[in-house]
Amino acid sequence: MTTNKKDTVLVVLQMSGAYDALNTFIPYNDPHYKDYRQLVTVEPEDVLAVDDKVGFHPAMTSIKDLYDEGKVAVIQGIGYPNPIRSHFRSMDIWHTAEPAKMGMDGWLGRAVRELDPNKENVLTAVNFGRGLPRALASSGVSVASVGSLDSLGVLTGIDSQDQRTEALDIFARMYSPMIGSGPANDYLSQTGLDVLKGSDILSTAPGKYSSTVEYAGDQFSQWCKNIAQVHLGDYGTRVLYTGLNPGTFDTHANQTTSFPKLWGEVSNAVGDLYQDLKEHNAEKEVVMLLFTEFGRRVQENGSGTDHGSGSVAFVVGDQVNGGLYGEYPSLEPDKLDEGDLRWNNDFRSTYATLLEQWLGLDSQPILNGSYEQFDFIK
Repeated sequence: MTTNKKDTVLVVLQMSGAYDALNTFIPYNDPHYKDYRQLVTVEPEDVLAVDDKVGFHPAMTSIKDLYDEGKVAVIQGIGYPNPIRSHFRSMDIWHTAEPAKMGMDGWLGRAVRELDPNKENVLTAVNFGRGLPRALASSGVSVASVGSLDSLGVLTGIDSQDQRTEALDIFARMYSPMIGSGPANDYLSQTGLDVLKGSDILSTAPGKYSSTVEYAGDQFSQWCKNIAQVHLGDYGTRVLYTGLNPGTFDTHANQTTSFPKLWGEVSNAVGDLYQDLKEHNAEKEVVMLLFTEFGRRVQENGSGTDHGSGSVAFVVGDQVNGGLYGEYPSLEPDKLDEGDLRWNNDFRSTYATLLEQWLGLDSQPILNGSYEQFDFIK
């Protein structure tokens, strides 16, 4: 467990659409690789090799640089029992940590409840993007979910904190006649008040932020910048979440064109976020998880790849023991899972490691079970 003086922070980066694991972390010296990939392929000399067997996609230069510094754990063969090749259901499984049934609460929502049981901080968890990820949804847990800090602001023209609080209270009471009184009204009023207060506080983040790091202009990079702004603003936020828009990595066609662009943007944004934290002596406080809902089929479909199973995830940070974790799934035809990479480690082992060794929580009640943990946290 880390001995950081400040509270540890988990940043979750969701790569929606299911990236092609085989071309993300590439077994470039496996003779079967070229058998399956004639068009959708990465040449061995272009792979960012980590050893004589595997390496990163050439667009992932920034993440590879962090790997070389010992700050990236590669979780090979990650997945879940009885794989389902549906975007919606698979992402739901990752969000709820419930592969066998439809879960209600998100795993991070349950974690937030443990991190802030008395609801003392309306910014314990912050999401950037459209809507609220299922992973953060949980009964009685308020999460600030915003599109962009640059366009955010609630009552920001009022300078006095007491005046802002009074104005927010009045605003919340305005809605009481429409929904009546009682527990439901109290809960909705309090939740609405929490959201308004959270927005009001977050609107101050850009003004408190200064950095020499220049993030790219794509949406994901800007959300990573927002993550840095919130963390460096010292709002007590413990969980920060963002990701690519739904379907972004769903490369059924034209993969050789879209894939390098996507991983280039993601990798550069992750590298910029790490460097931003480092510039502010905050790199030891944050660990990032990059995941996707499933891998893609081993055999290309022509210009792209279809929905598959086993995948690869990444944990990035200064307090990460970098290296390879789990086994790379075999490409032997008789060892594939109906034509897919066969998963060999349960995603809940990665969750359990992050919950216990990084956030300092008991993972069993959050994940509804005990799972073997890795040693990728220092």
